[in-house]
Amino acid sequence: MTDAAPPLFAQLSLPDTEIARKAFAFTKRATPEFILNHSIRSYVFARAHAARRGLRPGTDYDDELLFVSCILHDIGLSEQGNSEQRLEVDGADTAASFLRVHGVEERRVAIAWDAIALHTSPGIANRKAAEVALTRVGFLIDVLGADRENLPTGLADELHAVLPRADLAYALSDAVLVQATAKPQKANPLTFAGVLMRHHLPYGAYPGWYDLIGSAGWGDKPVGVPARRRAETPEQVATLFMEYLEAADLDGLVSLYEPNAHVVAAPGLLLVGTVAIRQALRQMIDRGARVRLEPRNIHRVDDLALVSNSATLTAATPDAKPVISTTTQILRRQPDGGWVHIVDDPFFG
Repeated sequence: MTDAAPPLFAQLSLPDTEIARKAFAFTKRATPEFILNHSIRSYVFARAHAARRGLRPGTDYDDELLFVSCILHDIGLSEQGNSEQRLEVDGADTAASFLRVHGVEERRVAIAWDAIALHTSPGIANRKAAEVALTRVGFLIDVLGADRENLPTGLADELHAVLPRADLAYALSDAVLVQATAKPQKANPLTFAGVLMRHHLPYGAYPGWYDLIGSAGWGDKPVGVPARRRAETPEQVATLFMEYLEAADLDGLVSLYEPNAHVVAAPGLLLVGTVAIRQALRQMIDRGARVRLEPRNIHRVDDLALVSNSATLTAATPDAKPVISTTTQILRRQPDGGWVHIVDDPFFG
């Protein structure tokens, strides 16, 4: 006996077939409401995108298979789907098993597997079957608002009234982190889950691409860019800064700062990030500035160091008076062992 379709099927014109209803019921039982709502919205958005491109259900894509792929695409975040692989693959395997149990032919199972396994993989899903590409499009529209300006007028508001977002993007991220924290093997550093883990752990605790290269054991060195000395101790950061400034080595100076470092370039003037810091350092070089840094005090705790120096800044112009200050820097040890600035304030003292 086949259960009747929930009213939502008629309200949103969802495919009213036996496997579609069963996949809906499975996802509703297995996942929180925000994932169910997200999965349905992803299908509706994918269908709207297909229509805008002139793709016709039943001719250019299998509408039932698209719905099933969308409704099951985050089943890897369920308890049943939480195995030992990355969540997209766990989800694809769980969905494939479900579809096989319910008699779906293997050709269609394979397409659904691809759609679910590849829904976070840019540049791949769009080269596969239409249902695979559309599943990713629906996911991207609902999570990141991709191409939302081209949706039919009022569609998003209608969907959100029926299927509340519940801060979907953050709720989904939190669900991925819960799994990955308990099972780090699910969050390869180069995957979506790995990116989230790196963002939520202390800096350097989770490896990136260059960390993986460094730990490979082959001894590969950078090519095409000058290999630079790194500050093996917090004290050496000041030494390298003086050397690089005297040599007018802008790239060397920039290498002494994390990408999102904070620098106080003048009292009350805070610079954040590589672009602004590079510009300020270039101005120092153009003025012919020199600096003498003499260590005053240092406190080091694990991978962090609080450093104070006596600084004397001079410029090449004859009328420029030396600027004397007591600096305060916070340094952090990087995954490669070198120390760099995260905060550089020559005026804090």
